[in-house]
Amino acid sequence: MPPRSPSQRPIQTDDPVAIRLAAVALLARRDFSAEELRRKLLDRGFAEGAVRAVLGELSGAGLLDEARYVESYVRAHVGRGHGPARIRADLRRNGVPDTLIEAALDPVDWLELARKVRRAKFGARSPQDWTEKARQARFLQYRGFSADHIRSATGADPDLD
Repeated sequence: MPPRSPSQRPIQTDDPVAIRLAAVALLARRDFSAEELRRKLLDRGFAEGAVRAVLGELSGAGLLDEARYVESYVRAHVGRGHGPARIRADLRRNGVPDTLIEAALDPVDWLELARKVRRAKFGARSPQDWTEKARQARFLQYRGFSADHIRSATGADPDLD
């Protein structure tokens, strides 16, 4: 949803009760990173300083948990067949620290996931010519897989051909 225009924006408020209610209502639907939730609350017209204070309280109470958000995000996007580069970029855009990102990405078998995603899209048969290998490689690259993952999934190793 695009940010509201200044004429549509509610009057800026620093009421911590209203901010907390809005934040908890958002968190009831799904987990958010602190930065993502901060942006949503600011878009609703709440004051920056008050939002930061409420986010600190929510974090201290365990309602806003970056590690839980990252684990949930990675699990959901791995299930959709997204690779580590895409997931990492999305999480960085949402203000998540690199240490949490890498800890969540580390246990995933990316080579196997790349093979599984390729098979689901293109079938069990490996690509036979370079045109088809390139087409499948572009698809996997868009999904966020590295060159090593793509070579493994497509069998596109120039030294073997």
